Amino acid sequence: MQITEQEAYDIVVAQIGTLSGVAASQGVRLNHVKAHGMLYNMAVKDRALARGIARAVHDVDKSLVFFGLAGSHMLDEARALGLTAAGEVFGDRSYQPDGSLTPRSKPGAMITDVNQSIEQVLRMVKESKVIAQDGSTVTVKADTLCLHGDQPDAVEFAIAIRAALKEHGIAVKAVSTAS
Repeated sequence: MQITEQEAYDIVVAQIGTLSGVAASQGVRLNHVKAHGMLYNMAVKDRALARGIARAVHDVDKSLVFFGLAGSHMLDEARALGLTAAGEVFGDRSYQPDGSLTPRSKPGAMITDVNQSIEQVLRMVKESKVIAQDGSTVTVKADTLCLHGDQPDAVEFAIAIRAALKEHGIAVKAVSTAS
């Protein structure tokens, strides 16, 4: 599947507009925007697609924080437009040597052991590093952490990771998941 920069822009503008309307109807406003799933993973590798998404966020509401994969050009594109960008790391996914996430279709893409997940999160937060599937070290800057809510034991992972972060004196502002 191929999406052009303009198509990504149009899709994201429409989605932010719709979601902003729903949020406003409930008396709240959006805080951040994160592409999801295939669009997110495509934008990690496609600078034009990342630019289209970032332009959409910028043009709809410059005050929204742009979430993108830590170390990716998604963040560069957002910052180039003057957006506040947050580097996202994943506590329940394995990484590739280029800093991308291991595709879910590959073995070991999901981390299913809570202790392994805690170890990975602590390394990313404290050392700005993650160990890729091939054993190499990848530099990441963790501003926000994602866990997948569709994973078995996601709630237990979130509770354990939060406790480990607090135990190490690392402030936790909120916990959210993606599914």
